[in-house]
Amino acid sequence: MAIDGSYPSWARELHSPPNPKSKFASSIQDPPGFSSSATGKRAALAKQQARKPPTPEETDILKVKKSWEVALAPAKQLPMNAIMMYMSGNSLQIFSIMMVFMLFKNPLQGLLQTNQVFAKYETPRTRSKMWVVKAVYVLMNLVALALGIWKVNGMGLLPTTRSDWLAWETQREPLTRTIFAF
Repeated sequence: MAIDGSYPSWARELHSPPNPKSKFASSIQDPPGFSSSATGKRAALAKQQARKPPTPEETDILKVKKSWEVALAPAKQLPMNAIMMYMSGNSLQIFSIMMVFMLFKNPLQGLLQTNQVFAKYETPRTRSKMWVVKAVYVLMNLVALALGIWKVNGMGLLPTTRSDWLAWETQREPLTRTIFAF
């Protein structure tokens, strides 16, 4: 296809783009405070200074910090769970029952898997600090379980009154009998 004068200028430029200019030969000036020669120096300096690997002490510090984040995660879920339990109401409906089931299931799973959760953060140097972290994790899961018990009590499913245990009470024998005479 021959490009001649019958095509508009933009169509001719599509088939033969202009020669690329180097960034130093650009007719656009650098903005104030920018030096194109400084970026080249910065890139060369970054290539020279390679990132050194972290020391074992720094790695252990990071592992302890991350384990604290994991230990406090159940505490961060408590406000959300409390609002959800309040909003679900105290009546026995499928939604509120499922919410209570999940409120019990997650902390129980967390309690049973405590050592597995922290296994990847535990090293011989961090073992002395990990028992505190594990204790906080267990405590936060127990608080979540207490929230579940509070909700079950509010729904009336916990046998906390005397009338809940009537089947196991014996009938009282009266000390005296009164007989009315007409």
